[in-house]
Amino acid sequence: MIALSMPIFTVLSPVDAYVDYVAEVEADSAEEAVHLAYEGDPSVTWLERGVTEFDTRRVVALDDDGEEIEDTARGKG
Repeated sequence: MIALSMPIFTVLSPVDAYVDYVAEVEADSAEEAVHLAYEGDPSVTWLERGVTEFDTRRVVALDDDGEEIEDTARGKG
């Protein structure tokens, strides 16, 4: 007996994430350090620390043009 193969679909699952940055800021207090960093002081040099993912999942099939097939979507988006 010949086994029939099932069709193959491309499925997208974007993961929500934040990129974390850190900087060493010279200041008189923690509050001042935060103020300088927030205001974009040119003395602040940011370094990428890593990516933090959080669970707001969405999975959706893509059509032949790479567009999402909304009727197939599951999860938050």
